[in-house]
Amino acid sequence: MIEIIRVRATPEQMEQMLQELKFYIKVAVDIERRILAGGGEMHFYCEQALLENGSKQEDIWAASFRPDTQQIIYESMVNLRPRQNRSMEIIDVKIREQVAAIIMEFLG
Repeated sequence: MIEIIRVRATPEQMEQMLQELKFYIKVAVDIERRILAGGGEMHFYCEQALLENGSKQEDIWAASFRPDTQQIIYESMVNLRPRQNRSMEIIDVKIREQVAAIIMEFLG
């Protein structure tokens, strides 16, 4: 189940997002609207939830979050965009910082 998060996630939302993968949460973050979609087995599902919710593709960045270690992994096929980012990993330090800030605010 994909959860769209706009404020700090509740324990119930965290549990829902962890159901699929147990130890980490796949997330997509809209850095302009400052919202996050999390859960499911693929970043793609989170990205689609944000697009359906009104986000623009160029504002969405994907990562994985491990609540137990607070580790963020900035790698996903969603991030591979020749005009913006030539890697599965988020290369731009400013974008990484924005993604991290939103993840930590809502899930950390």
